[in-house]
Amino acid sequence: MSLTALKRQPAEQLATEALKESILAGDLKPGERLTEAALADQFAVSRGTVRTALHQLSRDRLVVLTPYTGWAVATIDRQDLWEIYTLRSSLERLAARLAAERIDDKGRARLITVRDAFFAACERSDVEVAVDHDFSLHRTIVELSGNKRLLDQYLMVEQQIRLFINSTYASAPNLSVAIDHHSPIIDAVLAGDGAAAAGHSEHHILSEGERVLAMVKDAD
Repeated sequence: MSLTALKRQPAEQLATEALKESILAGDLKPGERLTEAALADQFAVSRGTVRTALHQLSRDRLVVLTPYTGWAVATIDRQDLWEIYTLRSSLERLAARLAAERIDDKGRARLITVRDAFFAACERSDVEVAVDHDFSLHRTIVELSGNKRLLDQYLMVEQQIRLFINSTYASAPNLSVAIDHHSPIIDAVLAGDGAAAAGHSEHHILSEGERVLAMVKDAD
């Protein structure tokens, strides 16, 4: 993110967003050391501004401060993944139920558009685009829930999953089954069936969590 593109925002917010984007885009890798001086030079801000940004991102669990070592991009281990996916399953179960109960014609049109873009990327095996659309699909359902606090919690979890994707354990999603796994959730939300949407969503996230944990175990 270019700091000059957001001149009107406070310097701390600019630095926080720029650093966050560098981490989530994979420009800064999990475990990579971060120095205030280097980041201050990179973003053309003061070291104090960088320090504020780092502390903000530490609350988001994207960076960590180790005594006598300094700042580094956070890493994701098996315990982290278990916590992330169990939390995510509960958040998305609730979001899917609320979205199904609240959805209107405008919401249906929006969800269908996002669904079609994701499925098209899966069908042409475009992994990078499919990953982005996958996040967009899940985020859209959470947004359709109408619960802003739920969205805040989901976005924090999404950031940590993006961090994992950029880690040494990252692997391409299984696009061959992605459509089959997501269709029941989407169909239930579109039909206004809250119970079915909740159940399918929870099952999907827990299954994905099991797949990811197995992948990490194999990598070990």
